[in-house]
Amino acid sequence: MKSFLSAAALASLTMTGTAWGESHMDNKVALQLKWVTQAQFAGYYVAQDKGFYDEAGLDVTILPGGPDVAPAQVLAGGGADVMVDWMPSALSVREKGLPVVNIAQPYKTSGLMLVCWKDTGITGPEDFRGKTIGVWFFGNEYPFLSWMSQAGIPTEGGDDGITVLKQGFNVDPLIQRQADCISTMTYNEFGQVLDAGIGEEELVTFKYEDQGVATLEDGLYVLEEKLEDPAFKEKMVKFVAASMQGWKYAEENPDEAAEIVLDYDETGAQTEAHQEYMMGEVAKLTAGSNGALDPGDYERTVETLLAGGSDPVITKQPEGAYTLEITDEALK
Repeated sequence: MKSFLSAAALASLTMTGTAWGESHMDNKVALQLKWVTQAQFAGYYVAQDKGFYDEAGLDVTILPGGPDVAPAQVLAGGGADVMVDWMPSALSVREKGLPVVNIAQPYKTSGLMLVCWKDTGITGPEDFRGKTIGVWFFGNEYPFLSWMSQAGIPTEGGDDGITVLKQGFNVDPLIQRQADCISTMTYNEFGQVLDAGIGEEELVTFKYEDQGVATLEDGLYVLEEKLEDPAFKEKMVKFVAASMQGWKYAEENPDEAAEIVLDYDETGAQTEAHQEYMMGEVAKLTAGSNGALDPGDYERTVETLLAGGSDPVITKQPEGAYTLEITDEALK
């Protein structure tokens, strides 16, 4: 069965102070997504649809995110057991006092990319000076700010610096020439730019992965204290194993995975063509991951975030921010 919880129901659940884990039996898992229902999260929907969670003895509820949903807040309020988040925002909230821990990393590489008009004369990061660049906020700005800090480029405007435009989750600022460059994901907004009739030859792109400032995206996080409960850990082992089964199925069957995502999209906002494009691109990012966090990728992310000059994303080396215990068991 397809399980959903509306934002209103989620709010009332959190407001009454009823923690999800306290009021539900042990086989229940609530997963809070970072964004709306789309192929970015195909592995979880496939695991649900194909019965992989059922086979693991789990009753999983997938909670879509959106512009008004902060996954870490939902987790903190007991509205979910596990969340999908980017590591920069997860490490940032951890340092601020919410002890979230990475238990699995389905995404191996970053899909974050800056897209610029070629006719602006931009050929490399140094050319960003004096330009207006669209940047997503709500925790998504950290990789960009860290990159600019490492490059020694101010982000307060002026001829020598960048004017940062707080970008909504669309590509309008580029199309309407409000910005010289905008933030995109390879699997989503870049496709929207092309769909708007702009040719790739008109654009210059900068993948964070190629710039050496890629940070880990779309990992699975839980609250540290929950991991003290052996029953919860066992449940997460099952959840991660079934989720990775879903991810590998989605990689091998991208069109079917896109169809499954569409079935779960209650808003009707997604189109088949865009979800198939997205799934094809997402499969490139999950390829090479068996779900276990690569400590080398983690260290690179931490180094990138610490290298923020006077305003780093995190100020000290995190401790206990990830565990390999769950995936070690899940991969047996």
